[in-house]
Amino acid sequence: MLNDSINSLNPEQKKAVLTTEGPLLILAGAGSGKTRVLTHRIAYLIEQGVRPYNILAITFTNKAAREMKERVCAITPEGDDVWVSTFHSSCVRILRREADKMGYDSRFSIYDADDSERLIREILKGMNISDKVLKPSSVLAEISAQKDKLIGPEKYAKLTEKDFRLKKISDIYTAYQKHLKSNNAMDFDDLIYVCTELFRTRPDVLEKWQDRFRYILVDEYQDTNASQYRLVSMLAQKYGNLCVVGDDDQSIYGWRGADIRNILDFEKDFKDTVVIRLEQNYRSGANILNAANAVIKNNVMRKTKTLRTAAGAGNMLHFYRARSDIEESAFIAEKIAEGVSHGGRYSDYAILYRNNSLSRVLEEGLIRAGIPYRLFGGVRFYGRREIMDILSYLKAICNPGDDMPIRRIINVPKRGIGDTTVAKLAEAAEENGISFYTALLSADAVPSLKGKTKQLEKFAELLVDLRDKAESESVSELIEDILDDTGYRSELEKENTDEARGRLENLQELVNKAVEYEQDNENADLAGFLEEVALVADVDAYTDNADTAVLMTLHSSKGLEFPTVFIAAFEEGIFPGFRAITSGKASDMEEERRLCYVGITRAKEELYFTSARERMQYGSRVANLPSRFLEEIPPDIVEHLSDDRAATENRRSFAYGANRVRPKPVNSYRMPEPKQAVTDFGPGDKVRHIKFGIGTVAAMEEKRDGSFEITVDFDNMGRRTVNSAFANLKKV
Repeated sequence: MLNDSINSLNPEQKKAVLTTEGPLLILAGAGSGKTRVLTHRIAYLIEQGVRPYNILAITFTNKAAREMKERVCAITPEGDDVWVSTFHSSCVRILRREADKMGYDSRFSIYDADDSERLIREILKGMNISDKVLKPSSVLAEISAQKDKLIGPEKYAKLTEKDFRLKKISDIYTAYQKHLKSNNAMDFDDLIYVCTELFRTRPDVLEKWQDRFRYILVDEYQDTNASQYRLVSMLAQKYGNLCVVGDDDQSIYGWRGADIRNILDFEKDFKDTVVIRLEQNYRSGANILNAANAVIKNNVMRKTKTLRTAAGAGNMLHFYRARSDIEESAFIAEKIAEGVSHGGRYSDYAILYRNNSLSRVLEEGLIRAGIPYRLFGGVRFYGRREIMDILSYLKAICNPGDDMPIRRIINVPKRGIGDTTVAKLAEAAEENGISFYTALLSADAVPSLKGKTKQLEKFAELLVDLRDKAESESVSELIEDILDDTGYRSELEKENTDEARGRLENLQELVNKAVEYEQDNENADLAGFLEEVALVADVDAYTDNADTAVLMTLHSSKGLEFPTVFIAAFEEGIFPGFRAITSGKASDMEEERRLCYVGITRAKEELYFTSARERMQYGSRVANLPSRFLEEIPPDIVEHLSDDRAATENRRSFAYGANRVRPKPVNSYRMPEPKQAVTDFGPGDKVRHIKFGIGTVAAMEEKRDGSFEITVDFDNMGRRTVNSAFANLKKV
């Protein structure tokens, strides 16, 4: 059966499956069947006598890992014993066994971005540094970047001695790592950083895991950063059987640390590498592939390859230039409605854009047309307030040595324990060299807490009781007990609003998630559940079983495919972005071009580029030229849709309504300068927006012009990013 399946592969795919020994670089173009190659390669290794136990396959998302595991198991029953997981999940599994050698307990907590940012904010407060002088999100990004480059606090301190600002960040980095260690916690970046440090400092441990993983396969290798590269190199050093699969033309994450040189220099780093190119595309028609090839060939930093297909030319590509962004959204909605009326499904359509801020007008166009849609990339389920609250209870139960979750929930629901009391308790813990939890259990011995001991004792008893229940209950049962015993559920039921009911539904979904976890894992426990939740990526939330159109950024679309794709706002200054145009760095423009390549190759049958002669940006209507990438596509495969007067007037009527004032045309291509704006709020504060309603400020980033780019999690509209100069947010 396996031989028949291998023989059905094309020559390049077959060679990639049968080349089992030594370093192998598989350059897999978009839609070239790389997952099929990887799964068959694993099955073939097992058939050749390699123990499944000795095979490690690394992916970048849990979704990809699940798909690969399922497909391997469908080919061979022994596939279940192969270790298939993401980089971070692999490191967690190793560290659960080896953490004691790095000074951690095996039940260490994993901090998400919100946990880390709260800790940074507390450290800033302790150092008397304003979070407007040093933004917690910016500090955290710098620390993350250093960990990705395997630069620890001590080395970073030496590198930043002569820079006042970076020296401050260095001090924060040192304090941050100290707090994590004392809380028996690691952040997301630590999982790989600590694992590589373990291997570097303990050769005996490294050799143990090298003997375990004699055959290593890495998917999406073009997206690896320095720490991931180092981890894989160390594990593969002894046996040399490293197979990496990737496409340098789809390297679009340089802004978050991915190093395209890892795949471009693979042959230099690993001697006697065999290189195989997968260029046969099984997704799109020739016109779409010709457009992708024509755009990407303008990049210099790439390995030459050309996508081809056995299918026909397929449909022409389409370019539509609307008079305004509102008419652009109306055109897209009209095309989707037209397709559905001819027997299509809403889920056949994806609208892709360069920046999240572009989604608003597109959403409004779909709403006016009555087209159901999903906005991919809004507030993460696990980032919602009520979910984070209950997860904090679970974290406090699992690892009471970690004070961050306890401090989050100590007054949730409200139980009369204010910030001053928490600060006094934290001070007592630090003075006595004990954990926050231990101090909580003996709060009656702290003189400064008199008057609050009753509330603190009651909360401590609640945690002790829940920890006792966790010993005998399943995770789903424990969540139900938390909701009941804390009064969290009853408080929302008493509130009796649409928002409260929505939050109750979200909490029920968390219970459902716990039940699914218990059904899927024979040895399900609380630590395992928290680990699985912590390692969920945004893309894992995407499913194609709902009949809705999809809106998402081009970055989020990587790895997905749709019958019809719209690339909206295909304009200079937006795509490619203004920074790439003005930076003067060829690498910036090349990454934008790779992003365009990714967007084009998401389309299976139909591809539209849309733009507007004018659109609202920074509070004013501006005009942008069509994207330069349009000029790189052969003109004979692009249909320029005419601005037929009757059709345009109908669309304008639909887009604006009878009494809507139409925007005046503008002639300038210069973007206006935003006004300065002073804010009286910061991250964590509640604000009101005239249209989006009430939300919580998640992050603020100061721009060069003095305004702030503000990210807000709105209660009813999800996450939005607005500019302080125009948004007129009010603190509530």
